[in-house]
Amino acid sequence: MQPQQPSQQPFPGQVQPHGIVTLGDWLITLLIAAIPLVGFIMLFVWAFGSNTNINKANWAKATLIWLAVIVVLNLLFFLIVGVAFLTS
Repeated sequence: MQPQQPSQQPFPGQVQPHGIVTLGDWLITLLIAAIPLVGFIMLFVWAFGSNTNINKANWAKATLIWLAVIVVLNLLFFLIVGVAFLTS
């Protein structure tokens, strides 16, 4: 009797593996993301779209989080500098 192979069924809630995002796909993705307004809109499409590769979706979500952090840090910096300038 041969030993049984473990099944390849995913656990409940486990994400199915998706195809690899190729180098060419990443180059086009980064090029589109670099276009000022279009890139910002496309980050939301890639992050929350249902047809997007899971790897690209996670990258887009992480990029949006970093953009939010940068905006908050810039606002804090200009607020502190503005208050310091006005009170002197």
